[in-house]
Amino acid sequence: MNDTAAPIVTPSLPTGLAAVEREIAATCREAGRDRASVTLIAVSKTFGADEISPVIGAGQRIFGENRVQEAKAKWPAMIAVQSGIALHLIGPLQSNKAKEAVALFDAVHSVDRPSICEALAKEIKSRGKCPELFVQLNTGEEPQKAGVAPDDADGFIASCREKYGLPISGLMCIPPVTEAPAPHFALTAKIAARNGLNNLSMGMSADFAIAIQFGATHVRVGSAIFGAR
Repeated sequence: MNDTAAPIVTPSLPTGLAAVEREIAATCREAGRDRASVTLIAVSKTFGADEISPVIGAGQRIFGENRVQEAKAKWPAMIAVQSGIALHLIGPLQSNKAKEAVALFDAVHSVDRPSICEALAKEIKSRGKCPELFVQLNTGEEPQKAGVAPDDADGFIASCREKYGLPISGLMCIPPVTEAPAPHFALTAKIAARNGLNNLSMGMSADFAIAIQFGATHVRVGSAIFGAR
């Protein structure tokens, strides 16, 4: 009798991507939405070219990174051999990295304070290139987390537009891990609607289906595609 355990088979990266795509499509059908209304951002932070390349090969073209320096170190070489890649900065942005961020990223999801607005406005004017911009909300008002408090959101969005001339595209939120995400997604959608913003960056691996039900236009999915970090 051979009691050697069968090996555990880890799904390939494209299989993870396919599973996420199926869930997005199914959730959109249930919500009466067009699949094309949801942009999947594959969060590739901490993963290298060997892990990312199969996902590109499976057809994914939009990727999210948390840090400017990490993205700058690994993405230019991959972009050089694969057209159509779009990079989204989904992590905190420091003012002194605004120049590099505007040069490298197609979208910035973490606009959350005047110093960032000022730095971005300067670089956008200098380069003649403007990434898609999202204001990050701190819907749980967590002291350790970046983002604008909900009560301050309207004024901050107005300041972005009127004082700094930034064309804000939408809002981004990260609900507290200890709370149900739905109320946070609903609040983000409500603030966006009253400010005339059409884009909602909401939902990660554990809750992107819920986010889609509340109107997410961009979902940021990492571990469900790439596996645990």
